[in-house]
This record gives sequence, structure tokens and C-alpha cells, in this order.
Amino acid sequence: MTKEMTHRERVLAAFSHRQPDRVPLDFAGGRISSMVVDGYDHLKAALHVNGVNEWSDRMMRVVKVHEPILQHFDIDTRAIFGGKSGSNADIELGPNCYRDAWGVERTHVPGSFYFEQTSYPLAGEITVADVAKYPLPDPMDPGLVHGLRERRDWIRANTDCAAVLTLPSPFVHPSQYLRGFEDWYVDLAANPTLLEALFDAVLEVTMVMARRQLEVIGQDIDIIICSDDLGAQNGLQFSRAHYQKFIKPRHAKYFRQIHELSSAKLVLHTCGSVVSIIDDLIEIGVDGLNPVQVTTAGMDPVTLKQRFGKRMVFWGAMDTQGILPHGSTQDVRRMVEERIEQMGEGGGYILAPCHNLQPDVPVDNVRAMYEHAREYVPSYLK
Repeated sequence: MTKEMTHRERVLAAFSHRQPDRVPLDFAGGRISSMVVDGYDHLKAALHVNGVNEWSDRMMRVVKVHEPILQHFDIDTRAIFGGKSGSNADIELGPNCYRDAWGVERTHVPGSFYFEQTSYPLAGEITVADVAKYPLPDPMDPGLVHGLRERRDWIRANTDCAAVLTLPSPFVHPSQYLRGFEDWYVDLAANPTLLEALFDAVLEVTMVMARRQLEVIGQDIDIIICSDDLGAQNGLQFSRAHYQKFIKPRHAKYFRQIHELSSAKLVLHTCGSVVSIIDDLIEIGVDGLNPVQVTTAGMDPVTLKQRFGKRMVFWGAMDTQGILPHGSTQDVRRMVEERIEQMGEGGGYILAPCHNLQPDVPVDNVRAMYEHAREYVPSYLK
């Protein structure tokens, strides 16, 4: 039997492709493995936890999970987020409506789980000159690093968990929000010069934001995670050739800076089917892939483990599209056992939901996932 590890040791063993004493668990270690607030309130009530909710991502209406809940589930990760104060704070436009630092406006429509985007500041007929003069966020704003060191120090003093820093999205997400999705895709095919100008303008800002945060705590954290969705349900959002020409070199630049300023392991969050570019991601310095959306084309967990398991850590893989919202607690426990058996041997797997838990996920299923994952002993450890 493997010697019992601390939470941090367990995560680092998994990232070193060594066998941990059990599969590490993540809940809200970043903005993409938490819960939408409506469902989270039910979980708090079930576990008799009080406290004010704080956003980890306002747009997705997901929360920072309270410490007593993380302790209840014996979670191995603890999140660190940069601040949003000063010139980069949201501007309130009225009830349930705000403008973010990029100038994008969002409104929470009754019945929606998210804040829906209502403005696309650079949509329509624009030029490279329009991109150049657009007011992007101030990457030198002090609010971006506010509280980083204090949170890291709290994690080190009060837990033995892995500290996970969330950095800004490199450029795909922000550029899509600014340009609008339809114009973004048209540009990629028909006007790449314009889109590249937008990519580079955004990347210049996010590189400075990331550098400033890494200069504060980059040398004493364990995991770094950033997000840029590249996949869809049936494949990439674009051709692999477009990815390799326009996106891969810029991601490589962003990731290279991370590795230069920190020894932490790097995780990329990208939804959807991205199996066709996992080798590319490994080549440019990605150590872990989140959320491993197993219901999409080609993302079968057994195949992923066989093909990439010695070179890539898989973080997530618990189905939030089908089983968690619609299955029974027994279905959830069975999925937990399958994922651990399929992906956990030899390290390289962090168990988490493959994206934020939506309000239609029953509390009993959330509990079944984490509580059973904590107690299950896989065949390869018996």
C-alpha cells in the first residue's frame, strides 16, 4: 500500500507521473471546476455551512467554495485569484448588468445561469487602426496583484494543499468577446491580418498581467492554470492548420514566459474535443489538460491515457453533461470508479468535474462524486 501523502504531495506526485496514495481531488481550484451560485447555495445548506458568497468568475456566476466544504470533501487544491480593483474593476450599469475591464457588457437574464454578453465593442466593419486605438485594460493596475501573496501565505500556513494560481486568459477568449464570435470566425478565414492585430494587442496586455502576478508569487506556487477554449463538441473550433499558424505560436509565447518565471506546473483549460492538438500542447509546455470533456469526439479517457498518459496530466473528466445532472448517485459512484481505474494508475490524473457544476446537478450527486472518490481504493492499489 502506498504511504499516505499530504494533499500537496499527492497533487505533485500526480503531476510527476508517480503513483499517489489516491487520486487527487479538485473542487474550485480554478474558475472552471466550481459551482454556479444557485446550486452552491443548496450544497451549503446541505452541509450546514454559512458565509457570504464571493465570485471566482462573475460572468459564469461561479463561486469561491468555502473552506469548510473543501475540508469536508478532503480536497487537495486551494485557489489563488488576482484582484479586480482600481481601473480593472467591473463598472455597474444597473441591476444585474455590468461592464468589465475589456469594455464588454453583460446582463443576467432571468432564467439564465450566466451573465449573457450584450455588447461586442469591436464587432462589425473595423480596421487594424481601430484595434490599435481601442482602450484595453491597464495591465499595471495595482489591483491585479492585490491579495496574491496574502492568499498564498494563508494556504501555506493553514493547509498542506497544492496552491493553484489562475492567470488571465491569453488571447482567444478576450478577442472573441471583443470582436464577437461570428466576426471572429469570419476573420480567421477571410481577414486574418485584422484578427492577428487583435490577438497581438490582447496578448501584449495579458502577458504583462501574467508577468506581474508571477513576479509576486510565481516561485512559491504549485500549479498555474489559464483558459482559452479551442474545442467544440465534435472537434476543434477551427482547422488544426489555423490553430498551428495563428494560435499555437502565441500560446507558446505566453506559456514560455510562465515557465521562465515559475517552476509550477502549467494547466491549460480548453473545453471540447482537442485530442488532435494534445501533442502540440505538450510541445509548447502544457503539463496538464483541463477539463477533459469525455463526451466530446475523440476524448475517450482510456484512449487519452494510453496515448498521452506519460506526458500529459488529465484534470477533470467527470461528466457534467449527462451523468452528474441526470444520473443517480449510483451512476455517479460508478463513474468515479471507472475514471479512477481508467486514468489514475501511475499518476497523471486529478479528479474533478469537467467544467463548473450547474444548478441542475443534485447536491446528492456532488456529494457522491467527492465522498466516493475519497474512499474508493482502485484495483492497482490493492
